[in-house]
Amino acid sequence: MATSAAQTRLTPEEYIAFERKAPPDSEIIRYEYLNGELIAMSGASRAHNLITGNICGELYNLLKSSGCETYMNAMRVSAPVTSSYFYPDVVVVCEEPRFEDDVFDILLNPIIVVEVLSPSTEAYDRGEKFSHYRHLTSLQEYVLVSQDKVLVERYHRPQQHETAPVTAKDWIFTAFQALEDILPLTALQCELPLQEIYERVTFPD
Repeated sequence: MATSAAQTRLTPEEYIAFERKAPPDSEIIRYEYLNGELIAMSGASRAHNLITGNICGELYNLLKSSGCETYMNAMRVSAPVTSSYFYPDVVVVCEEPRFEDDVFDILLNPIIVVEVLSPSTEAYDRGEKFSHYRHLTSLQEYVLVSQDKVLVERYHRPQQHETAPVTAKDWIFTAFQALEDILPLTALQCELPLQEIYERVTFPD
């Protein structure tokens, strides 16, 4: 989903209050919050929406009897160590969901986060955003999905490293570049065929 920096600095408390008061039909639907700044989340492309929907739908079907919960686009995730808030394209929680307060719209313990890359967000998703997500001790897998070519990148942290999430060296990287490939999601004990992730998606020549 495309992003742009908003010229406003707020405290975390001001950000949450601002987000919760936003009208549902506002042109800019949501804002992420990073280092005191608002990051406006604008509309997504057809490919982005298809990929996000495909992943969320497949995970829902695979996990519906497991006790896990899958959210798409609108569930805010908090990185308390860095006082930041994000809207992953897809997020999964498998233990009892923990929330920041009794509004239940800020998740604290995701096990998997998926981001669908856009030209304007790719560097942000790969770099600074991932550096904040790594502070989440619950997070075991971070998945990046390209929308203009077949490419799914998986960062997996073995469970024995859960107490040291801050650095990148503890994460194992794997890339998948063919529609025949299968994405393993070890934390969920399931697999996602890339054919399903990219169903109905067409790529530029």
